[in-house]
Amino acid sequence: MLLSVLTVVGCGQQGQKRIEANKEINLKPYPKTEKVDVKDSYFGTDVEDPYRWLEDDLSDETKQWVTAQNEVTQDYLGQIPFRDAIYKRLESLWNYEKVGAPNREGDYIYFYKNDGLQNQYVLWRKKGDNGKEEIFLDPNKFSADGTTSLAGISFSKDGSLVAYQISEGGSDWRKVIILNTSDKSVIGDTLIDVKFSGLAWKGNEGIYYSSYDKPKDGSALSAMTDQHKLYFHRLNTAQSTDELVFGGNKLARRYIGASLTEDERFLVVSAANTTSGNELYIKDLSNPNATFVTVVGNMEKNHYVVDNEGDKLFIYTELNASNGRIVTVDFSNPATANWKDLIAETEQVLSPSIGGGKIFATYLKDATSQVKQFDRNGNLEREIELPGVGTAAGFGAKRTDTMLYYSFANYVNPGTIYKYELASGRSEVYKESQIKFDPSQYESKQVFYTSKDGTKVPMIITYKKGIQLDGTNPTMLYGYGGFNISLTPSFNTSNIVLLEQGGVYAVANLRGGGEYGENWHVAGTKLQKQNVFDDFIAAAEYLIQEKYTSSDRLAISGGSNGGLLVGACMTQRPELFKVAFPAVGVLDMLRYHKFTAGAGWAFDYGTADDNKDMFACLHGYSPYHTLKPNTTYPATMVMTADHDDRVVPAHSFKFAARLQEYHTGSNPVLIRIDTKAGHGAGKSTAMVIAEQVDKWAFMLQNMGVGYKEIK
Repeated sequence: MLLSVLTVVGCGQQGQKRIEANKEINLKPYPKTEKVDVKDSYFGTDVEDPYRWLEDDLSDETKQWVTAQNEVTQDYLGQIPFRDAIYKRLESLWNYEKVGAPNREGDYIYFYKNDGLQNQYVLWRKKGDNGKEEIFLDPNKFSADGTTSLAGISFSKDGSLVAYQISEGGSDWRKVIILNTSDKSVIGDTLIDVKFSGLAWKGNEGIYYSSYDKPKDGSALSAMTDQHKLYFHRLNTAQSTDELVFGGNKLARRYIGASLTEDERFLVVSAANTTSGNELYIKDLSNPNATFVTVVGNMEKNHYVVDNEGDKLFIYTELNASNGRIVTVDFSNPATANWKDLIAETEQVLSPSIGGGKIFATYLKDATSQVKQFDRNGNLEREIELPGVGTAAGFGAKRTDTMLYYSFANYVNPGTIYKYELASGRSEVYKESQIKFDPSQYESKQVFYTSKDGTKVPMIITYKKGIQLDGTNPTMLYGYGGFNISLTPSFNTSNIVLLEQGGVYAVANLRGGGEYGENWHVAGTKLQKQNVFDDFIAAAEYLIQEKYTSSDRLAISGGSNGGLLVGACMTQRPELFKVAFPAVGVLDMLRYHKFTAGAGWAFDYGTADDNKDMFACLHGYSPYHTLKPNTTYPATMVMTADHDDRVVPAHSFKFAARLQEYHTGSNPVLIRIDTKAGHGAGKSTAMVIAEQVDKWAFMLQNMGVGYKEIK
């Protein structure tokens, strides 16, 4: 297929070379994807699934299909004349030292650092404030290609021991290695087949961790995982002898997590079957004969233990408080009827943390941070003076600490780390970003637009000062809209590529997220899921109406649940968008719950097996099923990875195959499949940069706007 244009290279302002998107790209024929005769029946309705065979990630046929699709995609991307220029620019922007906030563990202060383009952040340490810095863990040496990452770490209370998780190829299945911190010697054997787990130390005896039984048949990357189990591993013993502490056949739960209070007296267990709502159990480890006490015995709301003071428990809960509150209760009788408000619910969503014995209440006001410091009696001591409107994170420290660290960022201000003195409330800059970027040239503006049903929805729009609102600006609209997750302002180095080209980056805070609490979340779930798509479509229409952009210059992007968002909106309103990037998306809504931990997403989605109405709702928006023959879809690059064992790549494979079958017109519809990568976490820097380069190159090429080379 030929996309007929010419290559024109000229000079823009100040002698900058402009590379036009006018090359004649030869789009290779899409690989032939075999179809099979597979049907499922739902409440009397037969649904065809001709690409079911792509669900088998172990088959040679699927592997050959992946290779063939990547060849077509990379051939297309390789013909974009400014792809190399974008790569050089983004690599240059990325190449600066990045340092994380320090954390004191025992005699050492630990911090993460990346010298610029290292594939993985390195964990450094120094003995005391003025000690010599040394590398403690270098994940870049875990594998030759940088695809094995550090995926979690936990120190014992005295700092003498550490347990850390590694992820290979981006998989959610992890290994755990335990070290003596003094000499970094390994203790015992490596624990294997650990999944969706924290690591909680019990003194220096051992760790609590969670996992599932590894699937015996089929693929470990796609087979269903259902019963989570909490184990205790005692140091220098075989993993096969680890004690089952919670879960299993007697109390089957899909998600089980454990933590200890800072004084290590109480073991706290959260148990759930979906991603929203949990039971809460607690066990007094100071009593060798203790059993678990039920604090909350149902999964209707979310709760967790924030801290304790002797027998007094501090609990965050959404019970009778959709925006969250903190209550106290005595361990001897912790039932909900005995809870007393310590920090009452407000109009803003609460997210608390503990540091230096204080309670830090981070509130969301229209998706931006406000932070207040309370004493342990619930008295307000001060509101933290933040450096601007954006996202503040951190505010955690040990009870005896007199200072802590927090970060602050927004869409135009790179992340800065601040040191905070608890007694005086004074903040000072600890580490500023070294990125070569001038925030004063850019601005972010929050707007509120009206969705289809009249709901007001916030959106933050970021752009270079002085751009003309004439409908010609290349624009990326990003969203998520699910699982009570809030999209708050953050700085993304990759977005500089768009902004310095005069482009617009917009983030819509859709229903289904957590920006306005439980009610906002629920309004975008199950039979109300269409609200999320309506919110996103309305955001696009607002950007066009206000002349930030036009349909010919508008791209949409989202990952995971956001990949579903993009897939649903591009199938419902294909004419509204020029470019679409559904990434690692949940795209087959009739079968998502049959893979890995997908059944746990049912609180947000419901399942096709629930009832006729739920099936009709899911079938009515499922991107894979709502693609229509002989329809012109936006230029699309589906993005996934072969080791994604959270949202299995079969979603993207099947969607891309049907999209290529049904699509008409000259817009390319491609799939980009990373190998030795997963859902996103732990990707090497090289892979992240390559992915972002391809995204911007594909977008600007298909909008026909070209690229102004910036040195």
